[in-house]
Amino acid sequence: MNKDIDILIVGSGAAASVIAAKAALDGKNVVMLEAGPERSLNDLVSSQIWARKLKWSGAHVEEEGNLKIGNNFNAGSGTGGTSMHHYGVWPRLHDVDFTMKTDHRRGLDWPINYADLAPFYDLIQDEIGLSGDHVLEKWRPKGKDYPMPPVPTFAQGKVISKGFDKFGLDTAPIPLAINTRPRKNRRACIYDGWCDAGCPIGALGNALAYYLPRALNASTHSDNGINARIIHNATVGRVLTNKKGDKATGVDYFDQSGNKTTLTAKIVVLAAFAVQNPRILLNSASTSHPNGLANGSDLVGRYLMTHPSNTINGIFKDPTTPHLGATGGQLICQDGYDKKSKSDGAFGSYQWLIANAVKPNDLLGMANSRPDIYGEKLKPFMQTAAKHYGTMVCVGEDIPKAENRVMLSQAKDQYGLPLAKTIHNVSVETDRLINQAVQQGLDIFKAAGATDAWAGPRFGMHILGGTVMGDKPETSVTNQYGQTHEIENLLIAGPGLFPSSGAVNPTFTIHALALKSVEYLLSHWNSIAK
Repeated sequence: MNKDIDILIVGSGAAASVIAAKAALDGKNVVMLEAGPERSLNDLVSSQIWARKLKWSGAHVEEEGNLKIGNNFNAGSGTGGTSMHHYGVWPRLHDVDFTMKTDHRRGLDWPINYADLAPFYDLIQDEIGLSGDHVLEKWRPKGKDYPMPPVPTFAQGKVISKGFDKFGLDTAPIPLAINTRPRKNRRACIYDGWCDAGCPIGALGNALAYYLPRALNASTHSDNGINARIIHNATVGRVLTNKKGDKATGVDYFDQSGNKTTLTAKIVVLAAFAVQNPRILLNSASTSHPNGLANGSDLVGRYLMTHPSNTINGIFKDPTTPHLGATGGQLICQDGYDKKSKSDGAFGSYQWLIANAVKPNDLLGMANSRPDIYGEKLKPFMQTAAKHYGTMVCVGEDIPKAENRVMLSQAKDQYGLPLAKTIHNVSVETDRLINQAVQQGLDIFKAAGATDAWAGPRFGMHILGGTVMGDKPETSVTNQYGQTHEIENLLIAGPGLFPSSGAVNPTFTIHALALKSVEYLLSHWNSIAK
């Protein structure tokens, strides 16, 4: 037992690292429990095979539905969590994303609006550092100018942008949490397209590059010289409460050998992945909480979302040098974000991430984009693609539905804990939205001079929801600060809080929400940690 822990955080990724850093710098004793192995930036290797080690390596997740969430692709494992294989694409949510139910009678409203979150976007942007062009990015909500200039537009971006121009569509440099110049003792990007391998030079703003070092080195306020530490290979099984069930007291976790350890703390923060937080809550059922913690409204696990996405691929007459740049892309187009502009029963927002740096093979590689080409035909295709391939990805909006959810399976993991089972189906109007976007993408590529253009299979990009925030316990799991309605000193952080998905990558918003939560937690410490 450890009675000296102020904040016990499950996870070490984007949200966990922000909370840990701010709390540790405030003098709090912080312990993070990471289910995966320990890594430093020096351990990272720019290799497609090695990059897979950053993906999910925990318990199997069962998946059902017409668009499975792709947990193994989206989740992460090890120090820094999922942030270690994210691509650093950091657009902001739009004003319209916060009022879906009010404006469109679909899904859920957020308990906050964009103006509430904007100051936290600005603070995170300044701390980590973003590159972009706020003038050309005409769709961007109000906020401070980017602190760094945009990433370069290489040949691939220049070629594809011609197709957007011909349709009167606007493009802008993509907003990236990537250094375009040295900043705060971090190197500038060398544009070699290894973002999903963790960026060993630290140019990409993942947890290991910025917030975790600040948490782990924040010892100036501590009598014992330690403010924050990470326990690795620690799989959390359940959150513990007092007999009354109104206060979290700690967690049980399992080490690699299957030994169970109990840690106690004043505050417990669940900042694991969006699927694992509901799993832990549901596995924490007790006499006081027979349906799982924070689940009196039967909403834990519900409103599970992903971004329905498609790649557009092509071979161009002009050289594209597709290996250069950032994995997340070079340009962005959000002309399709107006939720009222669709036809034929389609609904929702979407964006284009344009000119992604690609490798020869693996998940998003050139070879895997054409599984129909094999044998003797593969070599000439690859020889051409290496210099003339282009790609972009559509990121679509998912409509939150209560029946899309995380549940507990009958099957169990190696520690005897029920596995997570997910069900996710997209609606007809979402399906039509993505179909229209795919056709637009193919038309754009042909207008840009593609001699051949094709769409990849639809897939789920990012995972959100499952522990949504809101104003009332009857309609949400937490309040706007991530506090569970039922247990004041149990907080949740990460994309599971999102009541709607929007159509932008979530990591910037995850950071902003985490900063909002930890500032509230620290300013109300005496009442919450009593």
